[in-house]
Amino acid sequence: MKPSILVGLAVLLLIGSGSFYKVDESNVAIRFQFGRVVETDIGPGLHFKIPLVQTVLAFDRRILSLDSQPERYLTFEKKDVNVDFFVKWKIDNVRGFYTATGGIEAQAMQRLRPIVTEVIRNEIAQRKLQDVVSGERGALAERFVEQANLRLQDLGIKVVDVRIKRIDLPEDSEVIASVFQRMRAERKKVANQLRAEGEEISETIRSDADRQRVVLVAEAERDAQRLRGEGDAQAAALFADAFGKDKDFYSFYRSMEAYRSVFANGDNVMVLDKDSEFLRFFEDGGR
Repeated sequence: MKPSILVGLAVLLLIGSGSFYKVDESNVAIRFQFGRVVETDIGPGLHFKIPLVQTVLAFDRRILSLDSQPERYLTFEKKDVNVDFFVKWKIDNVRGFYTATGGIEAQAMQRLRPIVTEVIRNEIAQRKLQDVVSGERGALAERFVEQANLRLQDLGIKVVDVRIKRIDLPEDSEVIASVFQRMRAERKKVANQLRAEGEEISETIRSDADRQRVVLVAEAERDAQRLRGEGDAQAAALFADAFGKDKDFYSFYRSMEAYRSVFANGDNVMVLDKDSEFLRFFEDGGR
């Protein structure tokens, strides 16, 4: 085969191989012709270009991260806080991104960082320390994203999320002491409230127990009186029945009980008439 034919085939092969290009799934591409943009937002797949005339640049279209160093900010009350945050962003407009940054991610992040920092500074300056530290983080993050995107339209990028990792109080600030003092006062207030509630519950339980005790004692006394009454009634019935069966024995038994009761301690002295009915069982067997 002639050398000229081989050269021609090699040139055709080179031209053919340079006529197609592939864009990966995670990328988005832009095509140039003599340095001028002719097509943007080229998606994944195999595409055609004019060899030696057109060039292609691909950019990562995934969500990227910007991790910033902690920055010191002033709250509405002019109190210092150290805020550590990170940003999630992505390329939103390939042409604008290339025009503003030359397609360099490091350049984009270098311009993104001060914008987000300024947005956070402005938002924190409008809020009190308590709102920043213990407020609604989700609402604050949404505000960061909204304000940052308003300032990033010319860069061709979009902020997806801004999250605060930590909020610290500077060690050289008097804020820490005041915050601890406030926290201590709040905890003391809660403790006093819990003690008061406990005392109230204790008094309620104690009153209820006293009421139940009085009721139980009253009911027991009532039952005892009833049982005593029933016992006395049964005793009286038995005595009456015994009296009805043998009057003399019953009279003798009752007299003996009376003697035992009167002379129980041996020191009692009684002055009675010798004919008293009480002494009739001392004389001749009680006849």
